[in-house]
Amino acid sequence: MTTPPGLDLTRLQSYLDAKAPGLVGAPLTAELVAGGRSNLTYILNEVFVLRRPPLGHVLATAHDMTREFRVISALGPTAVPVPEALLLCEDDTVIGAPFYLMSRVHGAVLRHRDQTDPLGPDNRRKIAFAMMDTLAELHNVSFLAIGLGEFGRPDGFLERQVRRWSKQLEKSYSRDLPAAGALRDRLAANIPASPRTGIVHGDYRLDNLIVDPDTLHIAAVLDWEMATIGDPLTDLGLLLAYWNVLDRIKTGRNPIADGLGAAAGFPGGDELLARYARSAPIGDDLHWYVGLACYKLAVVLEGIHYRYTQGQTVGAGFDEIGELVSPLLEEGIAAINGES
Repeated sequence: MTTPPGLDLTRLQSYLDAKAPGLVGAPLTAELVAGGRSNLTYILNEVFVLRRPPLGHVLATAHDMTREFRVISALGPTAVPVPEALLLCEDDTVIGAPFYLMSRVHGAVLRHRDQTDPLGPDNRRKIAFAMMDTLAELHNVSFLAIGLGEFGRPDGFLERQVRRWSKQLEKSYSRDLPAAGALRDRLAANIPASPRTGIVHGDYRLDNLIVDPDTLHIAAVLDWEMATIGDPLTDLGLLLAYWNVLDRIKTGRNPIADGLGAAAGFPGGDELLARYARSAPIGDDLHWYVGLACYKLAVVLEGIHYRYTQGQTVGAGFDEIGELVSPLLEEGIAAINGES
């Protein structure tokens, strides 16, 4: 067996044979999927997908396999497209961390301009609108009806978001970031009243989706590690941060949003919001949510940068991640101030 980083194929094969005999045949093969910046994703025997937390330094609650497995299991019967959840292992002695197994959904994950440029403007538009229709579908799901009533605590959700990401940043500091404190204080002083409660994906963007190449519909929504019950507008704020804000940050080739946004020939953020509003409500002002998104994204990237400096990352492109953190914090301050 060829063993990629983060897996012990011999122990994994023994575990799967015992827990799900006949599901995954021998010999077991595994391929690490490139492109992820957080939890690690592997394709097993070309037909299954295994997810596990990153190697080394892990932020508390940010890489919870049980949460991912639970939410995609609950969403399986709904109109929200997700892979089939197959098996959860909470025993970290098998491969060194908890993991879960799901079905592989075939299609395209669009991350870079060399993938999105050949699509043409009409197809890029179709994909962007399918992305927004799927997000609205998710936000319209009754979390109580699918058994996720205890999945999160919607009361005080936004206040906890500010506190949570502040604490996460404290655990990943490897350098001075003066704008972090300024943005945190502005967020804490201007928390809005949430207009509604729903399922929050927590990291919704184009490259966390699988696109059906024939229909250009969304075949599956991936990467549910930060899903919860809370204010759905946080998903919109984060999507705008990926779509618009990262577009404005000039640090050479953007390692996160190279194939996203109007600069890549997709509709702009205003058109995305208008499409979403056809199916789900939006508040009058998303500035605070964009500011929170910039803060959250900066914290996540600082955690990745920290792991990179410790030699605990797998894959290419991590050397560029740290350059995005300070500009994101400044963009967040500008958003809170109504300047972007």
